[in-house]
Amino acid sequence: MNYAKLTLPRIPDAVAHQIETRILEGSLKPGDRLPAERELAIELGVSRPSLREAIKKLVSRDLLVSRHGGGTYVTDRLEASFADPWQQLIDQHPCLQEDVLEFRYLIEASAAELAARRATESDLERLEQAYAKLDAAYGSDDRHAQVAADVAFHLTIAESAHNVLFGHLVGSVLRLLHEHVRRNLREIAVSAETGRQLMAQHLAIRDAIRARQPETARLAAQTHIAFVRQRLEEAADSEQRQQRSLRHFS
Repeated sequence: MNYAKLTLPRIPDAVAHQIETRILEGSLKPGDRLPAERELAIELGVSRPSLREAIKKLVSRDLLVSRHGGGTYVTDRLEASFADPWQQLIDQHPCLQEDVLEFRYLIEASAAELAARRATESDLERLEQAYAKLDAAYGSDDRHAQVAADVAFHLTIAESAHNVLFGHLVGSVLRLLHEHVRRNLREIAVSAETGRQLMAQHLAIRDAIRARQPETARLAAQTHIAFVRQRLEEAADSEQRQQRSLRHFS
């Protein structure tokens, strides 16, 4: 009887696969620096030459970037390649803002629903920390801090959905989302009351995820985006009225 020969993976290929898995799972994020070669080789239980070959393979595939004398990093090209062209288009065509809101409505509602089903205790701790930072940011007048905390909160939810594409898709459009949120806060977060309403919406999302209520989490996320959409429409109408008034008296 003839038996097929077992094909065992080469050690460098197996190491490359492990690093890929960490990138996919999000434990290694775009821009993260890999541990020192000696430390990583010990952690993975392989020789340093095998680790170097694995890293070289991932560099050739543009998943890692080696900087001379500065270590090896997870590439951020996937983020930039998606976000940069769209950022310029939205800057030049403000009408695309509605499409961004529609996209957020779909993806963030689904992410919140999945997070309510799948979030681990560690995820819930990170969500609590993200909410606390968001609450502190809204308690100040620092718009930059508000934007950063808002994006981090929604990204934490996406990562808690434990769907590889959700986590990386939101990560890929993070720059785009950052600018979108910045525009939103600049235009609608003009009063303490609006800030309280936004925080109440974020609280509802957080609470639904913590209570493991998927449908409630989805609805809370949808309500949040619908509120943003409504306030932006009101801001646009107000701007148009102001422009008409200026033209009338000019």
